[in-house]
Amino acid sequence: MLPILAALTSLEIAMGLVLSSFQSTLFYYPSLLILVPVIIGTAGSLGSTLSARLSTAFHLGLLEFRYDNHHLIGNILSTIALSITIFPLIGIATWAIATWAFEPILSPFQILSITTLSGLLISIFTVIVALVTTYGSYRLKLDPDDVVIPIVTNLSDVFGIFVFLAIVLLLL
Repeated sequence: MLPILAALTSLEIAMGLVLSSFQSTLFYYPSLLILVPVIIGTAGSLGSTLSARLSTAFHLGLLEFRYDNHHLIGNILSTIALSITIFPLIGIATWAIATWAFEPILSPFQILSITTLSGLLISIFTVIVALVTTYGSYRLKLDPDDVVIPIVTNLSDVFGIFVFLAIVLLLL
């Protein structure tokens, strides 16, 4: 796992450098600055939760990589449903905090659009990465508890920031 963790750490550092290049945009729109740690944390949480559920189902013998496996489909749908539920709430809370702390430049609709669209794309990416890494660990006869969660969490964090910044550039 050491080479994989070293590569993931390098990727996280690179994404930090990309994030710092958007510093002026984030300072101009302080509402977005509030969202950065929340997006990173929520993306990682979605990834680790799905990975843990898939790993548990795998250990219990309930997980089969088929389109009609209800444990697999249920976990995928619950991750996407959680994302569709939590990211708009994050947007509303961000706007409320921004309104309380300072006069926000972004409207509630803009913040809600950014968080909801980012969350949906992050959840789809998280599902794909979790499935690929869980299946890969299964095929390589590795313990998914040791392999899947670190990979999915790190990649979800990195992709979460990438998507967030792309959506910000697209919508603003």
